[in-house]
Formats: sequence, structure tokens, C-alpha cells
Amino acid sequence: MGLARLHDVLASQVASGAIPGIIALVARDGVAHVEVLGTKALGDTEPLRRDDIFRIASLSKPIVAAAALVLVDEGTVRLDDPVQHLLPELADRRVLRSLDAELDDTVAAVRPITILDLLTFRLGFGSIMAPALTYPIQRAEEELALATLRAPWPPPHSPDEWMRRFGSLPLMAQPGEQWMYNTGAQVLGVLVERAAGKPLEAFLRERIFEPLGMHDTGFSVPPSKLDRFTTAYEPDPESGALTVWDAVTDSYWRSPPVLPNAAGWLVSTIDDYWAFAQMFLPKDTHHGARIISDTSVELMLTDHLSSHQRSAARLFLGEHGGWGLGMLVPAAAVDAPSIPGGFGWDGGTGTTWRSDLDRGITGILFTQRAMTSPEPPAVFVDFWDCAY
Repeated sequence: MGLARLHDVLASQVASGAIPGIIALVARDGVAHVEVLGTKALGDTEPLRRDDIFRIASLSKPIVAAAALVLVDEGTVRLDDPVQHLLPELADRRVLRSLDAELDDTVAAVRPITILDLLTFRLGFGSIMAPALTYPIQRAEEELALATLRAPWPPPHSPDEWMRRFGSLPLMAQPGEQWMYNTGAQVLGVLVERAAGKPLEAFLRERIFEPLGMHDTGFSVPPSKLDRFTTAYEPDPESGALTVWDAVTDSYWRSPPVLPNAAGWLVSTIDDYWAFAQMFLPKDTHHGARIISDTSVELMLTDHLSSHQRSAARLFLGEHGGWGLGMLVPAAAVDAPSIPGGFGWDGGTGTTWRSDLDRGITGILFTQRAMTSPEPPAVFVDFWDCAY
């Protein structure tokens, strides 16, 4: 009865025209059930397939965090290492005296940024809860085309040029002081690339994608797979009608990016992401590979925020959420919520993942309808209700 209700609820979202297609995976103790509904694009007659490819947006963040932990496990880097050893552009940081200060109104950083700061989004730079271009730092970031605070498309810079430009800006807060969304993942991607001594995607493919069997995950879609690539939509702000945000015919993802944006630009399939998610489940509930140590898994799933930092990040993390390494985790010393619990994250293109170890449940949902705020859209709420 539960699976039938899941099918019916998600099918009603597609039938209403609210979402072109949905692929939903619900697993209990490692045994997965998958629903595939709708089409790759509005107006298509060919049904969506289980191996179709979606833009997973910020579901990229846990993957790149795991890549950093691969380097930690092998001793290439340590979590408490100052990033300036690999990112000299971030040495001798200055910090804005206040968020609305001009860029030359700064104080010295009290300590260097560490790799842990990048993973926990506490490097001192990130999203601001204010309209775009409100503050001088937002305007400067926009002029440099960094695409870290507001990113319709990734920046057209090489990783080295992006770091040079980013390093020219002061921080918004002292390292370790505040949780600020997004930028830490972009900087982490460049650091992983430099520490590994090879392009980020090559390292991800060698150390994560191939070991886990994630053969359709990457920063672009090759010509041989474009027939499996979905069209991305966003709702019109006034009418709510779906408009094409990225079409397959002229998609950004048709060619490898100049800057592989670790914060949110991977594409993947439901089974590829399920292979990744299984890495965090108890070993006796699945047969997947684990490419980071048990200690690193535990670190990724541990809340690293203070109660004050969690409170300030409530819009993103919710009432019961904390932040591990690259993803949402249950807040420390707080009773777990009923729906949804566990760890994971959401993607702004309409994707979500949670694994709840207490109940043995994992849910992964891929859609083509972009989120319009950090608040979960109705289809996410319905999906988690049915999953539980």
C-alpha cells in the first residue's frame, strides 16, 4: 500500500503539469524501489527512463567533500591544514569590518582558513540573505564574475584565474565564525584539484566515480549520452508556468566546463547517486564500495556547527539541521525530526537525498523543476511523507 501511494502521489504531480518527469528511489535497509514517471521534456511522448541524466546541482557538494576526504585518508592533506599552502591566493586574509563596509574597510583575519573551514562552510565567505548587489562585497563579486553568490551559469575562468580573482576580495566574516552557504565548495574544488595534481573531474572519476560504478556522473554530457539528458525548467515568477532554463540542444553541459564548479554542476543518474549514497550506510545493509575510511564517514556525518551558527543558518538547515562535511546532518544535541531525518542535501534544480540510519530509509528524488527558495517544494514534502 505504501509504494502504491508513493506512485499515485508522484504521478499526480506529473499529471498536473507541475513537473515534466520524476525519478524517485526509496530504499529500506539497502533494498531499493524506483519509480520512473513522466518524460524528459514537456510535450515529449517518449517516457522517461531510469538511466536518464539529470543536473543534480548542490547534490554535487557531498561528492566533492568525499573527494577531499580521500586525500585526507591517504595523508596528502589534513583537515587542520591552512589552505594557503595549496591556495596561496588566500594567504594573509583581510575581513570586512561589517557586511555593509567598503572593500578597504577591513581588519586582519585572526587565523588562516583551514581545509575544515571549507568543508564546513565556515571560511568566512558565502551567500547573503539580502537582494543581489545590496552590499559592496556583492557588487565586487559580480564585477569579478565569480558566480559564487548568484550563479545562473558557472564563471568563464580557469580554476587558477578564478582563485586569483577570489583572492582579491576580503572575507565577509572571520574564518570559523559563521556558516555561509556555497562558496566553500567552489574553493574546495580548486584545492582538491591542486592537491591531487590533476583536473578535478579526472580525480573524481579515478577515485570516486569508477570505484563506485558511477559511469554517468560528470561535469558534462558526452554526445553519445545526449539522448538520455533531460530538459531543465524553472517556474515563471508571476504565472508559475514552467519555462525552459536549460535545453538539451544548446545546453551548457554539452561540453566540459572551463571551471568544473564543485558547488553544484555535476550531472548524474538515480542509480549513480544511489551508489554514492550507499557508501554512508552500515556495511551489513548493502553491497556497495566505500572509498573513504570509517573515520572519514563519521566526520562527514557529524555536526560541526555551534548552536549559534545553526541558529543563524536555520533558513537553509531547518529547525533540526546541522552541517557535517559538505552536507546536512542532524544537529548535535537536538532531537531528530520525524520527516525527513538523517543526512543528505538538496539541489536547486529539483533534486534531493536523505538517508536516515535510525529508520534504515534512504530517499533520492530527481526532478527537472528548479527550486525557488531554500524551503522544500511541495513535491519534496509529498515524497518524504510517502517515503516515511
